[in-house]
Amino acid sequence: MLAATTKVLDDMDCYLPDDNSVRRIARFFALLADPSRVKLLSALAISPLCVSDIADILKMNQTTVSHQLRLLRDVDIVTCERQGKILKYKIANPKINEILLVGVEYLGF
Repeated sequence: MLAATTKVLDDMDCYLPDDNSVRRIARFFALLADPSRVKLLSALAISPLCVSDIADILKMNQTTVSHQLRLLRDVDIVTCERQGKILKYKIANPKINEILLVGVEYLGF
């Protein structure tokens, strides 16, 4: 049986994320694990939208959409911008689109 060398073990300590980072990463991916949030983010990848537009497009209740958006906003996956009386939501960082696309490519869609 092969055993890791001392150098490999020492490098692990340098490169493994700390417990707080691991929790944040796990929470991030847990938020992406919900099908309704993936659909919501897919819609926002096309265009910034308000809650009522998202609800209409995804055939979801506005309350549900608002709840999902709040969860995503709490971890900075989406942001919102006020345009008069309307809040428009958009993906906060283009890296989110890239993550979704990597998943699509990995699954071969």
